[in-house]
Amino acid sequence: MRAVLCEKRFVDQAPREVFATLLDEGRYLCSPRTMYRILKDSGAVRERRDQLRHPAYKKPELLATKPNELWSWDIAKLKGPAKWSYFQLYVLLDVFSRYVVGWTIAPRESGAIAKQLIEETCARCGASSLISAATGESMAQEMSQPQNFCVIAATCAWKRL
Repeated sequence: MRAVLCEKRFVDQAPREVFATLLDEGRYLCSPRTMYRILKDSGAVRERRDQLRHPAYKKPELLATKPNELWSWDIAKLKGPAKWSYFQLYVLLDVFSRYVVGWTIAPRESGAIAKQLIEETCARCGASSLISAATGESMAQEMSQPQNFCVIAATCAWKRL
């Protein structure tokens, strides 16, 4: 019965449709419920057509083995003194030691402020080999273009993941 259900003409049809087609041809093999049981036992209840198998996706992983090798940065919103007023906290973290290597507070989000913070921190703490960023809106606007980011030292590079 499984072979009949997996024939090319029935592969796109539900067991009830296969049952009706077989009855129209004058063949009774089993009830629709039995067809469902047979498909369930063989794991073919969902999709019987050949499906393309995608390789397992491997998440990119950044690994720091020593301090100042990999930095991460983010922007957080802080409440201000008045209603509906906010400040933006820019933070640069060393991934290996989890030490805050640079931070600043600004009244608005801006790629120029982030660029200045990264430049000052690279100059003060020594260049980081890789700077990873989250995918926030302001982080993607101005900083996503390589010409908008000035490299302070030869080893200081900015990379978006």
